[in-house]
Amino acid sequence: MAGWALAAASLFANPAAAAPGKPVPYWASLSQDEARMRVGPSLDYPSSWVYRRRDLPVKVVQVLGLWRKVEDPDGAQGWMHVRLLSDTPTAIVRAPEAPMHEAPSDGSRALFRAERGVVGRLSDCSDGWCAFDVKGQRGYVKAADIWGATAP
Repeated sequence: MAGWALAAASLFANPAAAAPGKPVPYWASLSQDEARMRVGPSLDYPSSWVYRRRDLPVKVVQVLGLWRKVEDPDGAQGWMHVRLLSDTPTAIVRAPEAPMHEAPSDGSRALFRAERGVVGRLSDCSDGWCAFDVKGQRGYVKAADIWGATAP
């Protein structure tokens, strides 16, 4: 019984783990500094990729027990254990450059410029704009310039 309680406690300590009923696809992000993508849903399968980028956004496309089949920003797909994932909404800049504006408007002042490949956290997306935070540098970027947990 104690083993079950420990397993349940660890399952619910990670919100991404408690999402078996969540409709796919859904967004997640890497919760670890190093995460292995495997060719199948088990530690017995070899790694196809090793990611070294906490907060990198991924799209969960399939759920199998504690394993999630994910798609990375470049379209590669494979399996990750749920403990490697977080529900923290993040995005990666896909445009050559994404101006970070002080307000969600083309007419507002650009505060920063995020280059392609920059990863940041999202707090709100609406009307084609997303609030984007890159290590404390905050602004609004066009949703079309990023890939990640954006509104439909």
